[in-house]
Amino acid sequence: MSTTTEIRSITVDGTQLRVAVRPGRPKGPRLKLPGASARAARVPLLLINGIGVSLEVFEPFVRQLDPAVDVIRFDPPGVGGSAPARGPYRFTGLCALIAGMLTELGYDQVDVLGISWGGGVAQQFAASQRSRCRRLVLVATAPGMPMIPGKPSLLLRMVTPRRYLDRGYLERIAADLYGGSTRTDPERVAAIISEGNRVGPSSGYLFQLLAGAGWTSLPFLPRLRQPTLIVAGDDDPIIPLGNARLLHRLIPGSRLHVYHGGHIALVTEAAELAPVIDAFLTAPAEGYSGSG
Repeated sequence: MSTTTEIRSITVDGTQLRVAVRPGRPKGPRLKLPGASARAARVPLLLINGIGVSLEVFEPFVRQLDPAVDVIRFDPPGVGGSAPARGPYRFTGLCALIAGMLTELGYDQVDVLGISWGGGVAQQFAASQRSRCRRLVLVATAPGMPMIPGKPSLLLRMVTPRRYLDRGYLERIAADLYGGSTRTDPERVAAIISEGNRVGPSSGYLFQLLAGAGWTSLPFLPRLRQPTLIVAGDDDPIIPLGNARLLHRLIPGSRLHVYHGGHIALVTEAAELAPVIDAFLTAPAEGYSGSG
C-alpha cells in the first residue's frame, strides 16, 4: 500500500523507531501554533496503532483527513519496521518514549488519536504527558481492567498474531472478529490489513499484550482535562459499546460519537469518520477545561 509521505527511522533513547509524518498544507497564512510545525496552521495529530499493526494500516484514514494538518504515525517497538524492544515495557514507559519521539521530530504539543490497544496508550499519554496532549480521540477502545469484554472465543483468537500472518485465516474470522461492514465483505478487510501491514517479530506482539495486562485508566479518567472525543461502533465484537459509554461517563466533558459499524471502521469507513474527528479537533475550545 502506498503512503502519503516518506517513512524514515529515528533513534529515541537508544530505540530505533519507524515513523512517518505527513506534512500539512496550510490553506491560509502560515502560523506558528504551540506544538505545530512551521508548515501547518493546525496542531499536529499523532496516531497510535492497534495491537500488531504497522503505521500503513492507517493510510485510508490519513487520506481522508484535512490536508492542512500534520499527521504523525509510528510503529511501536517490535512492530512493523521498528527495532525490537529490549524487553517487556509498560504503557508509562512507552508514553515517555513517544514524548521523546515528538521532541526529536520537533513537536511540543499534539492532538492524540488512539485506536483499540492504542487507545489505552493514548489515555495514559494524556495523563502522564499532559502538557504534550491538547485534545484526545479514543476509538474502539476501553479503560483497561476491568472492562466489558468481548466474547472469550474471539479474544482467544487475538492471543497470537496469526491473523496478520495468514490471510486465508483472517478472511475466515474477520466477520466475527471485527463486525460491521466486515460481516458482508471480509475479503476487503483482509486485503487492507494483509497488503498494508508490516508484521514484526512475535516478541513485539507479546510485549504489546504484556504492556496492557493489568493496566487500567479508571483511577485517572476523572482527572483528565483534555477535550476528549470517544468514537465507538454499535457492532464491535472486540470492544463492546458499553466500554465507550463508561469512558464517556468518567471523562469530564467528553463527547461520545456512536457509529453504525465494527471495530476497524476507522479504516473501512474512513470517509465517514474522518470528518467527525476533524470537526472535533477544529471546534472552538469554549466550554472545555484544560484545552490548549
